[in-house]
Formats: sequence, structure tokens, C-alpha cells
Amino acid sequence: MGKFIVNGGERLFGGVRVSGSKNAALPMIFAAISTVGVSRFYNLPSITDVDDALAILRGFGADIRREGSVTVIDTRELEYAPPEVERVKRLRASTYLIGACLARFGRAELLPFGGCAFSHRPIDIHLSAASDFGAILDGERLSVGALRPADVYLRLPSVGATVNALILAANTAGESRIFGVATEPHVMALISYLVSAGARIKVADGVITVLGGALHGGSAVIPGDMIEAGTYIAASIVTGGKVRVSGFDTRELASFTAPLLSSGVIEDVGDGSITMLGRPKREISVVTGAYPAFPTDLQPILATILAVSRGGRIEERVWRSRFGYLDELSRLGLSYSREDNVARIYPSTLLSGSARATDLRGGAAAILLALCAEGESAIEGGELVLRGYDSIVEKLKNLGADIRYV
Repeated sequence: MGKFIVNGGERLFGGVRVSGSKNAALPMIFAAISTVGVSRFYNLPSITDVDDALAILRGFGADIRREGSVTVIDTRELEYAPPEVERVKRLRASTYLIGACLARFGRAELLPFGGCAFSHRPIDIHLSAASDFGAILDGERLSVGALRPADVYLRLPSVGATVNALILAANTAGESRIFGVATEPHVMALISYLVSAGARIKVADGVITVLGGALHGGSAVIPGDMIEAGTYIAASIVTGGKVRVSGFDTRELASFTAPLLSSGVIEDVGDGSITMLGRPKREISVVTGAYPAFPTDLQPILATILAVSRGGRIEERVWRSRFGYLDELSRLGLSYSREDNVARIYPSTLLSGSARATDLRGGAAAILLALCAEGESAIEGGELVLRGYDSIVEKLKNLGADIRYV
């Protein structure tokens, strides 16, 4: 177990370039299992979620090596072996093993798929999609002889189910269609990788049409992480500093920046970079939802901005029980009330102290509050934050923060 030690009260200045997107990298890594060839991934983030995903691929026999800034994954000689359960339990993205293993090995185990523990996340929608392609569930194992083309109707725009359906469709000879899909940027990034590996994919009017077959190796540049970008934008705002954040598509973050702009924050957008100055002068209200709505991963980050300004309201419609981090943030002075899936954040007097990371983004939010409060704070459970933030200590230090990881 690790923790972040933060001596707060310093304003942050300078520039920071975000790393590759965790949410884009993981689907591609697992999709590589279904290919037979050599894939090259550029800009993979150095985070523990990626480390665990690559270790799972090695367990199947993948040859993985770094060549400068490129990660090369050779999947020509894979054999099925039960994945290491502890790694699977740490990764929500391990659900992508359902589609990848069915496509490559004709079988997939139902394992204790993990990730942040802020909500129970059912996999019935994943299983339904697998069934559409011909998979049969027997106890805790899915199996399939030959994948068959399918029309898949997702009952909600689940990123995970969309990814699994895409992997299966791309490996199925013939044309498949997926309806009710998630359209997050990382889903589009996966599509680009699958196309490079031989699939023919078209997206139109909320439907993904796939002409699939045997896949060879592909290549992909992992796009910049918009959630990491939002976190450093928030770090600039809450500390009263001036930080230029670069390395990502600023358009992807419009649902996060728009309410800040409407509340009086000043924006300076450059070529692939953004600086936001000042604190909100009015209350902010957001409702989370599927892209392009306000991203659920950034609502804990927004809560820190609301606490140091005029407050506001967050309605969570993706993971209704995601507010567990608020109790920990209250130990650093954040004032809030909550009713069901709505939290109201009040203007707060922040205090140094000790808090615990309950999940990846809640942990990052605790670090942001600790950066604001005078004195030393300790954020326990820091290993959860390292799941999704590449070099967070070094990046914050370069901006003037006094922070270390123990």
C-alpha cells in the first residue's frame, strides 16, 4: 500500500503534456489477443493498469517488447491459459477478455472482473452480445465453435459491451451490425486499430457496421488522455495557478470546459493545448452521461473546483453510487450533502489532514484538495491513483507542487 504526501498551499504554474489514454489503451491491448501477427502501439501510458493488461497477454504467450516509444506485441504464438486472477480483479477492462478470448481461443472464463469498487457492474450486456455471435454459457465458461455474423442491440450505450461486440464482429466472417453503441473517443480509437488489423468498419447514425474476418497485426497511436487533461486543468484552477495542458484533443473535453466557461472561468486554447484561468464565479450544475455528455470520470475532479468556488450540483446517471469518495474529501474540509444520485457541493474551507483514495478518480480529487490546503496531507491508497495517472508525482512537481509518493 502506498500514499501521497502533499505539502499544500502552492500555486501551480507551467505546462504539462498528458500521457496516452488509459481508456483507449486497454481495449486495444486486449483486442490484440484476437489478432495473429505483430501490433505496434505508440504512446502507451506507463500506468499499472497497462502493466497488468500486458502481463495477462504474456500469460497467453505474447512476446512484448519496447522499442523506444513503441510497444510491440507479437500474438502469433498464443495458447489459452487461465489468466492470473489477482490481475483480472484489479482491472475493469479485463471484461474485454470475453470478446478477445472467444475470438482467439473459442472459450472465455467468467472471472472476478475488477476495477474501482464504487459500484457493482453487471456483465449481462456483455454476455448477451457474446450470445448473439453464437457463444454458449455453461456455468462459468463461454464457448463458441464458429462465430456467426449478428445484429447486436445493446440495451444501453455501454463502452465495455461495445468494445466486446466490436472485437467479436471484427473477427467474424461476414457483416455484423451493432446498435445502441457507445461513441466515446476511446471506442473510435479501438475502431481505428481494428481497421489497421484488417477489419472494415463504418460508423453512422449510432450504428457500427463491421465486415470482419481473420485479423493480422495492426498499429495505433494512443490518443492523449482527456481525463488526465481535465485533472490538470482542475489542478490549475483550484490552486489559483496557470497551467497549460497539452497533448490531447481539446474538443473531447468540451462537456467539462463548457460549464466552467459559463461560470466565468477564462479559457485560452492553443494548438492541442488549453489554459483555464480563475475560479467559477457562479454555481455549476452538471449531469453525467454517455459521451458527449459530462463524463462520469471527471465528476470527482469537478467536485474539487466547486468546493473552492461557489459550489454546485452534480447528478450522477452512469454509476449512481459513485459518490463514496465524498466522505473522504470531507476529511480535507469539503462540505457537501447528498440525496440518492445527486450531490451538492458547498463553498468549503479546506484543511490539511489524512484521506483515503476510494477509487482512481476519487484519489486524484483528494490530491487536488491536498494541493490547496496549507500544511501536510497524506492520501492513503495511492496505488489506486497509479492505475490511471502516468508520472503524476513528476508532473505535479514540475508545476511547483510539493508532493511525493511513499
